[in-house]
Amino acid sequence: MSETAGRLPGAAGRAGGPTERLAADVAEVVREEVREVRTQLMRAAGPTGVGVALLATAGGCLVLGAGAASTTVLRALETFLPRRLATAGLTAGYLAAAVVLGRAGLAQLRSAGGHSARLADEMRDAVATTASRVVPAGAAAVRDEIDQIGSPTRDR
Repeated sequence: MSETAGRLPGAAGRAGGPTERLAADVAEVVREEVREVRTQLMRAAGPTGVGVALLATAGGCLVLGAGAASTTVLRALETFLPRRLATAGLTAGYLAAAVVLGRAGLAQLRSAGGHSARLADEMRDAVATTASRVVPAGAAAVRDEIDQIGSPTRDR
């Protein structure tokens, strides 16, 4: 029998029985498929990466635009309101909008059911936990500020 008998074609000189050859053939096919999938993913990731970068940049521009708009609104409010009242009113408006939009988003997730509903419940619990810490601290800060405003010894 020749030296190549019992060896796999393309198996770089590996010898073995039918079971070993089958396992080696399957492993080689899997390796080739993995290489092909990797190549396809790399081809698709190029345009995807650029798209994600463009969306992230657009998001950054949106944040800057919202900041500029917020500053403009604040300056407009300050023309007829004291600075602190204008700031407090604008902040309250943003917080109210966040609450309304957040509740609408959670309701939408909950109505989707399945994993989305569980995610909505987890987010609601996380927000409730955070709010239970932040609201008392904010209320205490407001009380302190009001006390300082009423104090005649405060530097203005």
